[in-house]
Amino acid sequence: METERVRTNGESEFDMQTKIPDVAAVLARSHKRSPRAKLISGTACAVVFLVAILSNAGAAPLKPSPEDRYIATRDAAIEKFSPIYDAGKFDDTAKKAEDAAFAELKAQMSAILGERNRNGFGPAKLNIETFYKGDEGFGTLDGLRFESEMGENGEKAGGNGADGKYVEPRAHIIVTSQTMFAHWLRAHKDWWDKDLKNVPQQIGAALKHESFYTQAISNGSAVVSFNPLPIAKPASATFVYGFLAGRTQSEIPDAADEVFVSALADGKVYVAEGSIEPKVQIAACMTIRADYNKRAEQGYEDFRFNKIDKKAYDKLGDLRQKGEDAYKRCFTERAPQQPSFAEATKQAQALLAAAMGK
Repeated sequence: METERVRTNGESEFDMQTKIPDVAAVLARSHKRSPRAKLISGTACAVVFLVAILSNAGAAPLKPSPEDRYIATRDAAIEKFSPIYDAGKFDDTAKKAEDAAFAELKAQMSAILGERNRNGFGPAKLNIETFYKGDEGFGTLDGLRFESEMGENGEKAGGNGADGKYVEPRAHIIVTSQTMFAHWLRAHKDWWDKDLKNVPQQIGAALKHESFYTQAISNGSAVVSFNPLPIAKPASATFVYGFLAGRTQSEIPDAADEVFVSALADGKVYVAEGSIEPKVQIAACMTIRADYNKRAEQGYEDFRFNKIDKKAYDKLGDLRQKGEDAYKRCFTERAPQQPSFAEATKQAQALLAAAMGK
């Protein structure tokens, strides 16, 4: 069966013939008439066709999609509240208006996704947390977020624990539509300065890149990816990925204490992060980095006290960075042999199942 062709105004040839039934009939009859009749019929056909095109050109514009409506509402809120923050005039009235904007966006996102609650996780929240462009957490992934009811220490999350400190959720799940995800990617193409790696523009590549998780999930620290995890792909998913990770605000962390998982299924994108126990830590790799750092300190002291000249000091290179690189190479090579790596994979698989509502 021939695939239906689509015209530039979005209508198929079938739709066009349905709207202008006389065109096909006029063309058919023209073959049985004289050349002069054929010319007149052809002219009449052209006139009818032109009138139809002009009529369609004046038709009402297409209704915005639910995602388009969400984006327009969100952008309007950003333009409204960012100047208020900049001017230092964020008062109670502004706070009430902001809360109402968040509630409206959550309602729209809930309608787009139709997601149900997850066992062991609290009710859905909007993943974006600020409309202020100057906030560190500005620009997180548009979607719904589910937070685990328990913290990594076994205490109830969302309040202060026995030690008086706030208990962070052990895991987070974020769900969005592929359409919304693609829009977010385009907006983050040049989110960071050119000297930093921005998020790839293909969905699969983005979900494998640590920059996506740093920008998409607000935490105040960067995600460091150590090793991919061999997680199984559920039957309903077209793509899955998981990796062993840690977060940092400076150097690569001494241990991998988190897993990240993602999946594409039924037009939705599922992303989750969770703390793991036990952590994956390799003492031999830490020793390699410590040795580089010690050499870096010694080199600086030698240069400072004129034991070596600047040429000799520069020749040493950036020993601390070399140590970071050597540490990570060591970790990625040895981690899969650790018993804790197998346990991390199991926990990542369970987190993926929770994220997809299985």
